[in-house]
Amino acid sequence: MIKKIILLCCIGFFIACGSNKPVVRTSKSSSPSKPVVRTVRKPVEKPSNPVNTNSENGTNSTAKNDESTQILEATTRVKVTTALVLEYIEKYKEIAIKDMKEYGIPASITLGQGILESGAGTGPLSAQANNHFGIKCHKEWTGPSVKYDDDEAQECFRKYNNPDESYRDHSLFLVTRERYSNLFKLDKNDYVGWSKGLKNAGYATDPNYPTKLIGLIERYQLQKYDAEVLGINYVPNNVTSIDKSKDIVSTNIDLHQVIKGDTLYSISKRYNISIDDLKKKNNISDTGISIGQKLIVK
Repeated sequence: MIKKIILLCCIGFFIACGSNKPVVRTSKSSSPSKPVVRTVRKPVEKPSNPVNTNSENGTNSTAKNDESTQILEATTRVKVTTALVLEYIEKYKEIAIKDMKEYGIPASITLGQGILESGAGTGPLSAQANNHFGIKCHKEWTGPSVKYDDDEAQECFRKYNNPDESYRDHSLFLVTRERYSNLFKLDKNDYVGWSKGLKNAGYATDPNYPTKLIGLIERYQLQKYDAEVLGINYVPNNVTSIDKSKDIVSTNIDLHQVIKGDTLYSISKRYNISIDDLKKKNNISDTGISIGQKLIVK
């Protein structure tokens, strides 16, 4: 009996070991065998410098060249428009005419110096001290003054209550100084001689002072006020005829009078001269020229 039982157990054991069915174990912690998918976001790269889409090439330029702008140099360096110069002339021409009658200084010289020295009334000395002629204090001056950098740093310049005082002091300054006495021997309508004489007498240290002064007088035809005081007919300088068919003013062979539409380029082509030579002959530092201005072209 015992042998039968042992035999049956052995048979059952071998049957179990040879079975092809897998043994499945289960537990409370078991989970489905589906793969776990993880998503990784690619980092977003931010630019180190923001791009301004409203500007072109990173710049914003609004400056424009104004052909009616010119540079005046004397006690200061400023840029003024032709309109400002004409306004200045209109404002002070009567004072210049009056002073010519009283002191014998050509009105063209007084107005020309006023424009040149004060930048047509826009320069620092004229704005701060009503000094339109760059007159320094000198030892005899006892009135108010201002300091301004000129030939030397912080030089003393006269200060006036109004521009009229500056004009009168300018006339007295020339009349009462011996070094300017030769000027009063010249004809009152000789603005060229007066311009050169002022430089020779030491009024200005700029070697180009006479050229600049003469250029202003002729450009704005200030000599007509001299003719008015002297009671003589005014004839525009160097102008001989007007060619209406070409709408330009014909002058002598060395001069061209600027008209509306003229540029340095068009003038250089007309007279077969380079722009650089044209600028050099006329002491022009930029491209600005004014209607009525006379240019040396040969």
